[in-house]
Formats: sequence, structure tokens, C-alpha cells
Amino acid sequence: MERMVTEGAGGRVIAGRYRLHERLGRGGMGIVWRATDQLLGREVAVKALPLDESLSAAEARRRRERTLREARAVAQLSHPHVIVVHDVVEDDERAYMVMELVDGGSLADRVLGGGPLDAAEAARIGIALLDALRTAHAAGILHRDVKPSNVLVSDDGRVVLTDFGVAQVAGATTLTETGSFVGSPEYTAPERMSGAGTGPESDLWSVGVLLCAVLTGTSPFHRDSLGGVLHAVVTEEIRPPAEAGPLLPVVQGLLERDPRRRLDAAEAERMLRAFLATGRAPAPPGAAEP
Repeated sequence: MERMVTEGAGGRVIAGRYRLHERLGRGGMGIVWRATDQLLGREVAVKALPLDESLSAAEARRRRERTLREARAVAQLSHPHVIVVHDVVEDDERAYMVMELVDGGSLADRVLGGGPLDAAEAARIGIALLDALRTAHAAGILHRDVKPSNVLVSDDGRVVLTDFGVAQVAGATTLTETGSFVGSPEYTAPERMSGAGTGPESDLWSVGVLLCAVLTGTSPFHRDSLGGVLHAVVTEEIRPPAEAGPLLPVVQGLLERDPRRRLDAAEAERMLRAFLATGRAPAPPGAAEP
């Protein structure tokens, strides 16, 4: 394969077009750089799949395929709260994904730097994510790694779901090894933890955990060991934090262990909108009002 990464003033140039500048962060399967699209004269983000010399050729190929799968998954989606993919390039056996540049940082960084969010801001972010997931699920795409570090918040407040690196796409062959686990345990639904399978409901559990995390600063399932996390998610009594009080009906509905009884995205979004309008989250359908 012809080498297309060149050196030049201001940083490396990828595929003869994208000049890399400073590193913005690290996603689920790669490093993200601020870059300039020299053809169109616009700022973009470029996600580079890092080379790992310890990988076999087959493993390296699977890694590249995983990045390309992420790009194809996101490219199917058109939604204001889903990251926009502009281009996918591959050179010197390394894959790069070119995305819109979102100035502002991750939700995790925001909570870490500024402290927990209030209920209204948490509800606003929850609405955006639920709407984005409804679009993804309708397209047959499960995110499987919804968590604060995979949510960007722009300087003007736009909420953007990103890092579909472990997404599961209907009709696509999974690239993970049989029996392996993808995702972040503290945000992962119990049915996935126990090996019972995954569906759209699993992403909704993750939104419920995320709401607790941004309201308190940490996941309610954070423990000192992986075994402790697994036990907390699968078997321990679920006690939403006191800070979740204003959004308690939504949080409890999303953190329902039985995915068949879990709130769906449309209903959870409706309840959060009702909270923003009235200051009170209504009970889920079929539940008795207090």
C-alpha cells in the first residue's frame, strides 16, 4: 500500500489532505487529533487507530476493521446529537476517521472540572441522548458504550454522542472474540453482564447510570474491583442516589433489571421533557402517582 502520511510544517499530513495538530483525547479504539482539512479549509477531528507492534497481522487487521465499522455505523445516522463523520481514509495499514470538530470537551471532563450537574441540565442531556439513541436503534445500531466520556458538550451546549467503537450493527459480523466483553462495566446493563444478550434496552440502562453519574459525580455501580462492579450491577439492591430525587421516576425506570420492564427511549424522553416543563417527573405508565 502506498504511504500517504507526509510530514510538513504544522504536523503530519494524512492522505495528502488532513494536517494533524494537537491531540484532543483518546477514544475507545484510538487517539483523536485536531486537524485541518486542507482541501476544504475547515477544522476537523481525526481519529487515528494506534499501531500496536505486539499485534499479529490478523489482530491488526481486526482493529482496522473495527474502526471502519465505527465509521460506517455513524455514517448511517443523521442526527444533531450524533457525531458527523466526514471521511474515512486508510494508509500505511492504519485507519483514520475524519469527523466534525466539537469544541467543548466531554461530559466526563465537565463533571470532573465543574462538579455534578443540576437536575435540569441532566434532563436536557438525557433528552438529547435518548433522541440520538432512538435514531440509532431505528437504524439497527446499538451503541453499547454510553457513558460520560463518550458524550461531548460543545461550547454552545450542543450534546453529541460519539465513539461508536464498540457499536453492534445489524447484519454486520462482530469483531470481538467469542466470550469477550466490550463496553464499560459500570455503565453496562445486567443482561449483558450475565450473558443474556443485548438490545436497545441495554443502551437505555446506560443512560440511567449516566444520569446518576452526572448528578453525583460517579457511577452508582463504582466499586474497587471488577468483581464488585459485576455483583453490584447484577445482584445488589439498586439504590439511586439522593441527588437523583427530582428525576427518580426516570432513573428507576431506566435502571429496571428486567429489560422487558425497562422504560423505552420515547417514554423516558417524554418524562424528562415533562420534568423540564413542570419541575416534576411524572410516574411511568401503569405506575400509581404518589
